[in-house]
Amino acid sequence: MGLDETAQIFKSIRRIVRAIDLRSREVARASGLTIPQIVVLQGVHDLGEVTTKALSEHADLSSATVVTILDKLEEKKLVERYRSASDRRIVHTKLTDEGRETVATLPGLLHEEFEAKFATLPAEDRSRLVQAMAEVAEMLNAHKLDAAPILTTGKVTSEFPS
Repeated sequence: MGLDETAQIFKSIRRIVRAIDLRSREVARASGLTIPQIVVLQGVHDLGEVTTKALSEHADLSSATVVTILDKLEEKKLVERYRSASDRRIVHTKLTDEGRETVATLPGLLHEEFEAKFATLPAEDRSRLVQAMAEVAEMLNAHKLDAAPILTTGKVTSEFPS
C-alpha cells in the first residue's frame, strides 16, 4: 500500500471520528446521557436481566467501565441491580420503567442521514461495509481498547485531574 492510500485512509478515519464526536454531542444534549451510557442502557434493553460480564462483552467495554456507567444509570433511576437468588455473588441489572421509557425515546447513535443511506444499500453492500469496518478496527488493534474514552466528548487537555 502506498503512502497516498495510507493518507487517504487516515483522512477518512479522521472524518469519521469528527462526525462521531459531533453526533455524540448532539445525542448527549438531546438525551442527557453520554454515548457509553446509551450503549450500556441499550445493552440492558437488548439482553434483558443481565450480568455485568455479559453486558461488558456486548458493549465492548471493560467490566470496570460498565460498573461505573451502571452506577450513573442507577443514580438516574434508569436501571436497578440486584443479587441473584441462586448465587449471591452474581449481580444482575435490569431496566426500570423510566429506563424503558428512556430507551424508547433515544436518538440514533449514528446520524439519521447515514442510517437512511445505509438502509437503501443492497444487503450485500451493507454486509461488505460492516465487514470492512470490522477489519479496519482489527487492523488498528481496536479490539484491545476500551471504547469508552473515545465515546465521550469534551475538551481534550494534557492536564491531569488533581
